[in-house]
Amino acid sequence: MKQERIDASQMELTEKVVSIKRVTKVVKGGRNFRFTALVVVGDGKGHVGAGLGKATEIPEAIRKGKEDAAKKLIKVSMDDNDSVTHDIIGKFGSASVLLKKAPDGTGVIAGGPARAVIEMAGIKNIRTKSLGSNNKQNVVLATIEGLREIKTPEDVAKLRGKSVEEIVG
Repeated sequence: MKQERIDASQMELTEKVVSIKRVTKVVKGGRNFRFTALVVVGDGKGHVGAGLGKATEIPEAIRKGKEDAAKKLIKVSMDDNDSVTHDIIGKFGSASVLLKKAPDGTGVIAGGPARAVIEMAGIKNIRTKSLGSNNKQNVVLATIEGLREIKTPEDVAKLRGKSVEEIVG
């Protein structure tokens, strides 16, 4: 499936910093400190992206992370009650995130890194479970990968050459 580019310039994006790490490089003259910021951005209406920014100052790293995330926006398919349309497992590296459809009123049941992605996407009802690695960066990217793979009943019907009623049952 070809991924179409999403133009972030017309959207009101909010950002959430998932983690800030201080990275040290030991050189001949001593130690060089830099900062790495993992940032998730979204419009709360089905668009979300994650990016990594690296700089010598924290605010600069966050700004770069936000710019990187805006370049990598994806569209998330949601159903009528602001949940995902079907259960799926997103994988990235050794991290896996199980995303389960939930009825209205469930709320967001998710751990820290996965919660940031889901809230920025605007999903209101979902259950998640982080499996495998607890690395924040990989969990965020696994969640985004899972959300990217979600298909609407219309997409599935078109792929199989059937009507939506045949797919939904």
